[in-house]
Amino acid sequence: MKIIIVGGVAGGMSAATRLRRLDEAAEIIVFERGHYVSFANCGLPYFVGGVIRHRDDLLLQTPESLGSRFGLDVRIDTEVVRIDRVAQTVSVRNLLTGAETVEGYDRLVLAAGATARSGASEDGTIPTHTLRTVDDVDHITAVLASMGAASAVVIGGGFIGLEAVENLVLRGVHVTLVQRGPQIFTPLDAEMVAPVLDRLRERGVDVRLSTTVSSASAPGVVTLSDGTTVPADLVIDASGVRPDLTLAERAGLRIGENGGIWVDGTQATSDPLIFAVGDGVEKTDAVDGSGALVTMAGLANRHGRSVADSIAGTPEQAAPALGTGIVGIFGLTVALVGWNEKRLVAAGRAHRIAHTHPANHAGYYPGAQGMSIKLLIDAETDAILGAQIVGGAGVDKRIDVLAVAMAAGLSASALTRLELAYAPQYASAKDPINQLGYVADNLAQGASRSLQWHELDAARTNGAVLVDVRSAGEFAAGSIPGALNVSLDDLRARQDELPRVPLIVHCQVGQRGHTAARILTQHGFDVRNLDGGYRTWLAGTSSIIVPPTAERVLA
Repeated sequence: MKIIIVGGVAGGMSAATRLRRLDEAAEIIVFERGHYVSFANCGLPYFVGGVIRHRDDLLLQTPESLGSRFGLDVRIDTEVVRIDRVAQTVSVRNLLTGAETVEGYDRLVLAAGATARSGASEDGTIPTHTLRTVDDVDHITAVLASMGAASAVVIGGGFIGLEAVENLVLRGVHVTLVQRGPQIFTPLDAEMVAPVLDRLRERGVDVRLSTTVSSASAPGVVTLSDGTTVPADLVIDASGVRPDLTLAERAGLRIGENGGIWVDGTQATSDPLIFAVGDGVEKTDAVDGSGALVTMAGLANRHGRSVADSIAGTPEQAAPALGTGIVGIFGLTVALVGWNEKRLVAAGRAHRIAHTHPANHAGYYPGAQGMSIKLLIDAETDAILGAQIVGGAGVDKRIDVLAVAMAAGLSASALTRLELAYAPQYASAKDPINQLGYVADNLAQGASRSLQWHELDAARTNGAVLVDVRSAGEFAAGSIPGALNVSLDDLRARQDELPRVPLIVHCQVGQRGHTAARILTQHGFDVRNLDGGYRTWLAGTSSIIVPPTAERVLA
């Protein structure tokens, strides 16, 4: 059997090497239009920042090493420009000589990936590059090496944009981050992204929201859409990517509902002899089964292996994509899986939300670091629909537990029953995952009713009264304007001072608020707990906290 693979790196090379392990006799040819067929693209920003010190560490395999170890025929600087599905051939152009040849195939794998979506206005005045290839990194590091104190503009606050910002700052570069919309890192919801924005500004990053790059008005100066100018010796365009559909569309292959190449569960396209993997392919969303564009290296590698199994005659249906992701930014870890609240609201899907703010391990053990967790839950089935975590140590393993729980079909309440490893330097006896499950279970069982930070104003407009059950000292340090302050320890004795109207109680992070709600509910009050407490409200509103007035404090 002769198999041609178009594109290397994650999906293509995973398919090629797996195929060789399964079939020693197959003829396997890999065409890669770039000069590097196997490199650590996720490590590129960290070479810019000097975290990865040696360029060669990014280069994982060469055509020679792949030929020696796996018997692969790897041809770099070579582009497949046309597919003839009837003749089962591809037309191939050597990008160095311009010569074109034709190769036949029994099976064809498309792993061309995605192309950059430009957000820059290029006129050649300022060096402008994406951050996707080894060539990109070579250009960027050359620009940085040619100057002393430098400034840069990064366009786009997604995964690559944030990593570019961090690593440029590590190089001593002054960075302006330009974001087209009103929020950076849009996979997170507003209250969860607030600490990320704070961390960027703490490190001196000039963040410009709801802004685009208009032009390079002069050497070293970029003009933004709001008319302001910022210094820039370099522009990194991290505006995002779109599926590379060039070959697929020319060949008449089916394109999915969200703009990626359509594939079935075995990675076969609408032509059963042609398969596709990687960032250019539409995946099946784990939450609702729709087509989804998920550009994650783990999925590309997994589906590369899957397509090899399909071609070798042992197909297995691909698991739906959860969209699990993680990024680090100046010591802060940001992780997510599944859908966010914005998407659930847009889809009209009924859901519950649980916010918690645990430490990564036992508080009494030195070095505990906090994290903020948001869990999104199906209101009818208690299924986990998504999660977001922002914090320090321990974020990575918690998001992985939640991703496994989603893949296994565990309910949110079932998180209470997970038996997770515990020692005080690693976790708490009630792990943050268990704690999240307790909150979810209380909501599912009706033991607690909650209100979200963005629902508070409407509830108060409709007559609800806000009661802060933290201590007087905490209240004085910062509070939600207009709240009454009755500490939890005084609540039973002071309940008669509360009005018999709908009450919303809150504490710092939600736990004392839940206890207060249980007390007042059993004394006949109509009570809801402000989910995630003052900390979540503060992150969500990012408003100036008004010091409490004396007449609003019941102490």
